[in-house]
Amino acid sequence: MDIEVLLVNSFTANGEGGNPAGVVLNADKLSDAQKLKVAQAVGYSETAFVSNDDEVDFEVSFFTTTNEVDFCGHATLATFSIMYQMGILAAGDYVQRTKAGILPVIIDSEGLVTMNLQLPVKSGEFSYQEISLVIGVDSEVLASTKLPIEVISTGLADLILPVPAGQLDLIKPNDLAITGFCQKHDIVGFHVFELCSSESPFTASCRNFSPLFGIPEESATGSASGALACYLAEHLPLANNYIFEQGRAMNCASIITASVGFKDAKITSVKVGGVANKIGSMNVSV
Repeated sequence: MDIEVLLVNSFTANGEGGNPAGVVLNADKLSDAQKLKVAQAVGYSETAFVSNDDEVDFEVSFFTTTNEVDFCGHATLATFSIMYQMGILAAGDYVQRTKAGILPVIIDSEGLVTMNLQLPVKSGEFSYQEISLVIGVDSEVLASTKLPIEVISTGLADLILPVPAGQLDLIKPNDLAITGFCQKHDIVGFHVFELCSSESPFTASCRNFSPLFGIPEESATGSASGALACYLAEHLPLANNYIFEQGRAMNCASIITASVGFKDAKITSVKVGGVANKIGSMNVSV
């Protein structure tokens, strides 16, 4: 059986950069083993598989080249953006079923896709000294941010790691060290950020390392951007709408918008958005 995979760049900036994802429509008859085979053939960090659902608009599953994950922000953006561009969906509100929960998605008339993420769940905090050994940045440099190092999930658990301005591009990730740490603490990856100046159009510049899932570095990460938005909303006196830049160190700059809603000092919504561009298609035999 030949499976068509649509290839889409997500979170692009003026049509450039972004993070590629595969999208397979009408995936109802595919087994998990077949989905994994397709994802491996595509070779991107994630491929999304869209199936019918009796209660919501679609069921969407996400596979890396090694296994299934509960959620993927950039593959969600790729999925709904390409269906809009193909005329399968009109601008409007939709709901997807994922293993991270039932999550709304909005497509506006300009093709901007905004997805709701899970509300944040914290699952740990680490010292500067412990993380210094893993990421290869001196503990005193990390401590100079005066910000905590926390694990936050808005669909996938990421370590949110602040570094001082000027340090982000200097990081040379040790895949073995990060993989071992993530395995030990049940974390997907490290989401490292530095705050931008008030003159910058961006709130923060980011890098994401998830070698445990076959992703040494990713140029745009939707779920981790949601977690970072929640982190910033709690720890810094910023507005609740953010613009993140990611992928600069890979020469593949991406732009991700994020926002956090509050009621009675509690986070009630987490949203991440962006645009996407189709870059091609391929057939995979399963």
